Amino acid sequence: MFRIGEFSKMTKTTIKTLRYYDEAQLLKPQEIDPFTGHRFYTTAQLLKLHRIQSLRQAGLSIEEIRQILNGKDAVPLLEKRREELMSELSETQHQLSRIQFILHGKEEEYFMNYTATLKDLPECIVYSKKMTVPSYDAYFEVLPALGQKMAGKYPDLQCAKPEYCFIIYLDGEYKEKDINVEYCEAVTEMKPDFDDIQFKKMASVPAVTVMHKGPYAGLSQAYAFAFQWIEENGMLVADSPRESYIDGIWNKESEEDWLTELQIPITRP
Repeated sequence: MFRIGEFSKMTKTTIKTLRYYDEAQLLKPQEIDPFTGHRFYTTAQLLKLHRIQSLRQAGLSIEEIRQILNGKDAVPLLEKRREELMSELSETQHQLSRIQFILHGKEEEYFMNYTATLKDLPECIVYSKKMTVPSYDAYFEVLPALGQKMAGKYPDLQCAKPEYCFIIYLDGEYKEKDINVEYCEAVTEMKPDFDDIQFKKMASVPAVTVMHKGPYAGLSQAYAFAFQWIEENGMLVADSPRESYIDGIWNKESEEDWLTELQIPITRP
């Protein structure tokens, strides 16, 4: 089982939201330690939380979601909401597409399209920077600026081939703003540290990897699949997951073509 902070991080859901879902009788912890008050969740609750998040993103109320979880047919409620959204399509396109996705029954199908692969993440030299970014959209400004800073300081420094850059999330829970991260990019040689940028060697480590194609908003589905696969195959998470960005805004016009690899270091008990 996972403590609430771990569950928050892997599902990209704030602790505040998880506590709210508990109070609203949507998703209660599997266990609460009577002595410490610590809340614990299970892998099985990942899919239930994902369904709650999907219905919330579709614009349904807490009461409507509670009715659906208690067995009420979701289709009439979703069709009613779709009609409302059609009248304000320019402002609610995201919610409408989510409804269409659910009505066509593709939530589970999409989840099962993921494939887990075991591989050794390579030993590599990286330059890294720990920072706090105001939001996920800030990556599109912060990371190119960091690359320019490195090129100005070390114009002869070459990126490793194949290129390998990734982000490690340092917070104990999912956050939507003021996110603490460590950005790493593999390079061919060590250089002296400068400012708040460090060079270091990262050891090879076994990992479970999952490819996610599409907007970053869908990464929570990939995380849910990966953590469930790890547990079902008798493995343990050994370190913080990495998000390796293969294709993105820098080389793809549509976010549907963005390609991200989740890399979760593991051990076998």
